[in-house]
Amino acid sequence: MTDTSASARPRPSHKSGPSGKSRPPAVDDVPGLPARRFAAAIVGGALAGQHVDFGGEAATPAFARLPDRDRALVRQIVATSLRRRGQIDAALKRLIAKPLPKKAVDIRPILVTAAAQILFLEVPAHAAVSLAVTLANADRTTAPWAGLVNGVLRSLVRQREEILAGQDAAMLNLPTWLRQRWTAAYGADTVRAIAEILLVEPPLDVSVTSDAAGWAERLGGSVLPTGGVRLLSHGRIEALPGFDEGGWWVQDAAASLPVKLLGDVSGLTVADLCAAPGGKTAQLAAAGARVTAVDASPERLIRLSENLTRLRLPAELIAGDVQDLPPPQEFDAVLLDAPCSSTGTLRRHPDIGSTKGPKDVAALAALQGRLLMRAIDWVKPGGLLVYATCSLEPEEGEAQIARLIASGAPVERVPVTADEIGGLTEAVTAEGDVRTLPCHLAAADPRLSGCDGFFAARLRRVAA
Repeated sequence: MTDTSASARPRPSHKSGPSGKSRPPAVDDVPGLPARRFAAAIVGGALAGQHVDFGGEAATPAFARLPDRDRALVRQIVATSLRRRGQIDAALKRLIAKPLPKKAVDIRPILVTAAAQILFLEVPAHAAVSLAVTLANADRTTAPWAGLVNGVLRSLVRQREEILAGQDAAMLNLPTWLRQRWTAAYGADTVRAIAEILLVEPPLDVSVTSDAAGWAERLGGSVLPTGGVRLLSHGRIEALPGFDEGGWWVQDAAASLPVKLLGDVSGLTVADLCAAPGGKTAQLAAAGARVTAVDASPERLIRLSENLTRLRLPAELIAGDVQDLPPPQEFDAVLLDAPCSSTGTLRRHPDIGSTKGPKDVAALAALQGRLLMRAIDWVKPGGLLVYATCSLEPEEGEAQIARLIASGAPVERVPVTADEIGGLTEAVTAEGDVRTLPCHLAAADPRLSGCDGFFAARLRRVAA
């Protein structure tokens, strides 16, 4: 999310009072403070269940006016605060004798973001403490707790090494509800492997229109078995070579697999349902398919259209809910990348552990079931339907396909082989579906390891 709350907006600077005497500078004139203010506001929103999305930052002029360096710092503080939330919570609990009262709720994001800087970021400890205290004093709802902020953070600086040495970082930072679910689904050893990679900032994966080796050289990355290019994330994506010329688009390696299950789509009519923001639409169009991209959100379709324009790729766009929208025709193939809990993307979106829960999984699984049944109507007999979600929850993956087939729906599973997905044998299930885990695609450098958690199944429509 991009914050527009009053506490995050810079206050005007008043250089003199009625008597002409100089006033202290406005708090947002303090170097480094605006970045901390935005970070605390965004983390506070996440802790209250609000999704974090920097994609709409241009709509928040105050944030857009920050220097590039400060915007990058905000993202770093927010990501670290949420990625390491378990460790931070444990450290603060150790240092705060009694739980904070409800009226002190606004002080928590200030403590969390400052602790993230002290424990995990290369920020001078004195600066993290000082700016947190200044931020607390700047608002009447948090000013009464400025002394507590000062004392707790100074203690954290002194005890930093001792606290970190006594923590099981991987398991502390994995949200309890996900740890329990994933242990039941995948086993304790696999869950620890997932938890370990979730602590590492993810690499940047891109799909290319052509010449992966050439783009790997230009971008300073390497070609993945899936055909994309992987590089360490650095700086603004828009500033990387080839962005303006439309040579590539950002897409996790696992997210590129569902399209591969459709095989050679050149010249075929393909419907991409729930298509925005459009990575798979771009994949299909680049492969020569005649694509119809459908999404319920007109706003998200605008973003998809902008992406296709940059990439110089064609597609027909339709705004509408697949549940209610009659298919304009029967397609040779259909891709349904259904709305889901996105728990497989926790490494890239660490807010998910705070903003989603078991009730969301249940509600989304019901929606996915309805969308699957509707998607069948869009496929001509003999055509392929690929169902995918970026979730690690079996209810949103394996259980959906089992239920669909058991219902007698006019589909049959078409098992996937490892050679179709870059030789990723570990990602092919016993039933012939695809199940990637964040600990797959291992590399010697953890920063270049892993992928999103994804599920994909390939079905063929048969005569009713």
